[in-house]
Amino acid sequence: MDNLDKTIKYNSLYDIYKNLLTEKQRTYFEEYFFLDQSLGEIAEKHAVSRNAVYSQLQDIENSLDDFESKLHLKRKNDKMHNLLEELKKDATDEQLSVIKTMEGI
Repeated sequence: MDNLDKTIKYNSLYDIYKNLLTEKQRTYFEEYFFLDQSLGEIAEKHAVSRNAVYSQLQDIENSLDDFESKLHLKRKNDKMHNLLEELKKDATDEQLSVIKTMEGI
């Protein structure tokens, strides 16, 4: 998996499971993945070693993978999205309205 695929994967999982992470984990994740800060920048900001930041990010990725393997919320969300896209193809205006409502849930 290349860096872009990894970033997309973990951003998607983070959107779903972020509330299951600690505040510190959310901070490190957002600084690394959203703000594109380096391990050194994050380490300096939080007065820890680069290795501590790296380990924390590895733990976060493992936690997100573990949450998904147990709860399957991303997989279910992706499946629901694909089914709604299929329904849109032949839907009437009334059905499209219902689909749009479902997408907003």
